[in-house]
Amino acid sequence: MQPKTKTAIKRIATVLLWGGVLAGFAVLLAAAVNDKEKAKCKGIRVSLRGDDRNAFVDVKDVKALITADKSLNPTGKPISQVSLAQLEKIVERDPWIRTAQLYIDNNQLLQVEVEQRDPLARVFTFSGNSFYLDGDGERIPVSDRFSARVPVFTNFPADAVKLRSEDSLLFTQMRDMAAFIATDTFWNAQVEQVVITEDRKFEFIPKLGDHIVYFGEGTDVANKFARLLVFYREGLSKAGWNTYTRLNVAFKDQVIGTRRDGKSAPPPPMYKDSSAADIAVQDDDDHAAPAAAVAVPPSKPAERKPEKKPEKTAAKPAPKKTSKPANGDRQQPRAIYQKPNQRNRN
Repeated sequence: MQPKTKTAIKRIATVLLWGGVLAGFAVLLAAAVNDKEKAKCKGIRVSLRGDDRNAFVDVKDVKALITADKSLNPTGKPISQVSLAQLEKIVERDPWIRTAQLYIDNNQLLQVEVEQRDPLARVFTFSGNSFYLDGDGERIPVSDRFSARVPVFTNFPADAVKLRSEDSLLFTQMRDMAAFIATDTFWNAQVEQVVITEDRKFEFIPKLGDHIVYFGEGTDVANKFARLLVFYREGLSKAGWNTYTRLNVAFKDQVIGTRRDGKSAPPPPMYKDSSAADIAVQDDDDHAAPAAAVAVPPSKPAERKPEKKPEKTAAKPAPKKTSKPANGDRQQPRAIYQKPNQRNRN
């Protein structure tokens, strides 16, 4: 036999061998799939994902959703007859469940992976109704067996699910504000209740300190809280947490404080942080007595050198006298904290 013929026969034998191996593998795979389809579901196993502090949904609740309809109950039913897609839709109908994924493992168990919704805030409307708000902007009904420890927003003007444009904008600002508070450890502990005013602005009473923080619109949230934190560190930590009745962070690069005692504000500190905001402080009572003037030491006059007697000089006009305002016409003391110049910083 010629060498070429032998080589051709070897190639054909190799192809036939691999073809037989692949065919056998396909047969075994088909048999395994067929056996799995004929096998029956042995049970349900549920795993929950989300914040463990929120116990609005538990394993029993999820199993009850799946087994409520006996015709769809997978336990004891052939796997080929289990409708995974339909069961997923049933589980995701629960308002406290964000997503659900179902599959059957090699042990013939129905695996149910559930992601819960995590509330960011609780909202009370004008009419007294209440619901939770999550990070997706979804409304979550209140549970009778569990209450989440989240900030409370009061006086939301609408109860309808489909909101008007102005209510939708307010709803979005409320969600953004709640999301920031939830992700910041300090403000999550400091902010307990946020009030929506009649002109659709926000204000809150912090847990620490006897004052109201006027937040304004729910925009530029991170910057407003950052300015307020600077004032807490540089102002209230020195002046006292109960010195002011109201702090206003609605204006850009400013924190305006209204003092409780009607006195003028202390001199502004020299901030080393370039991000320090302007701070203005005004009196609480427009009719309060003005604070005592602080004496400022006069600058040392320059030494005069002896001069020769001038020859005849024209008489200088007498300076005009300015009348001092009466005590009743004095303006209330007001100090504005401005960002220090780069050359004057410590």
